[in-house]
Amino acid sequence: MTRGDIWFVSVHTADNPLVIRSSHILQLAVVALLGLAVIMVNSAAVTVGGAQGRGDAGLVGGVAGVLTSRTVVYAVLAVGVMLLASRINVREMFQARGWTNPLAGIVIIALVLAGLTLVPGMGRSVNGASRWLYLGPRSLGLSFQPSELVKWVMIIAIAWWCARRRGLMHRFRYGLFPPMILLGIACLIVVVEDLGTAALIGLVAVCMLIAGGARIKHLAWVVPIGLVGLVAALLHSPYRIKRLTAFLDPWADPAGSGYHPIQSMLAVSQGGLTGRGLGNGIQKFGYLPEDTTDFIFAVICEELGIAGAAVIVGLFLVILWIGLGIVRDCKDTFGRLVGLGVLLTVGLQAAINIAVVVAVVPTKGIALPLVSSGGTGWIMTAFALGLVAALDNANYLQAEEEFEGLMLEPA
Repeated sequence: MTRGDIWFVSVHTADNPLVIRSSHILQLAVVALLGLAVIMVNSAAVTVGGAQGRGDAGLVGGVAGVLTSRTVVYAVLAVGVMLLASRINVREMFQARGWTNPLAGIVIIALVLAGLTLVPGMGRSVNGASRWLYLGPRSLGLSFQPSELVKWVMIIAIAWWCARRRGLMHRFRYGLFPPMILLGIACLIVVVEDLGTAALIGLVAVCMLIAGGARIKHLAWVVPIGLVGLVAALLHSPYRIKRLTAFLDPWADPAGSGYHPIQSMLAVSQGGLTGRGLGNGIQKFGYLPEDTTDFIFAVICEELGIAGAAVIVGLFLVILWIGLGIVRDCKDTFGRLVGLGVLLTVGLQAAINIAVVVAVVPTKGIALPLVSSGGTGWIMTAFALGLVAALDNANYLQAEEEFEGLMLEPA
């Protein structure tokens, strides 16, 4: 059944119909991913001897330990933020003009915060990468990742520009050049400590610019600059070169640069169809690095097998499929570009992370959205998907108004 090209299921009670729309299915898929993430992150956090380090309770404490873990707090906050975002009128973001637009201030703040991570002594360093800033006293251990904020803010900023300059995007000087300058600044700041996120921001932005009306031949002129920047980023950090050589032949240095991909592939292969069982994985006991974050999918494969991995992939496909339907039904350019940018980011990030885990691409420090441990990532991703749900709410209200208008017309 459709009404205004919007799929819905209606369950009637006394006088009030309950309508299950695309946004509800999208949000349920997000909640399901977060629920699985809480379980798997706590499982992966279990260490030898029952130690419960890395900021999570682990499964040693049973259900009570999981329910009191920090991951539950992050998941609840993420769901709350998603529900809040779903009530936002996305079209109002498009109304502000010029420097009075609050989006301009948010973009500047995001870039400044990301830049502060590069200042010695300001950022929190993990495994040699300073990608976090502390929230409050360092003794509390609370931090957030500014590059996550940059990633999502850039989507809204580019969507705003493309919608505002819709008739000029085919011209390089007045349409494409300004957002490319902003994109270059953002990627330049982020790439120093996080090549994977910078590449993701750039790829999503280029796709959005093409969808917004930019000419591919104009973007082709920028490709050499991007390649030079990529080579410079690789040469700036020798460990990135080692990751590339390890991808080509991990067994050339199995105890060094090839250790990570080898252990990841071992975890995936040991899971089989149904896995070893929840909590029974072996690789998390000091063998697989970053098991709660970038390589959580390997732990899922080992403990839940192909079946568990298929559930995770299936939930992502549901989000993308439902989200694309919402974007298709959106009537305004700004909303469609925002939705497209969010879905591209979630889809590409998930695909890259899974490809890294199964050693299809070189190792990158990029998380699995809504699954890898990380408060900033969960909350920001849930907020962005909440905006997609808000687009569906607007689509539904508009369809309702059109439907009622047709009903009021004389026969």
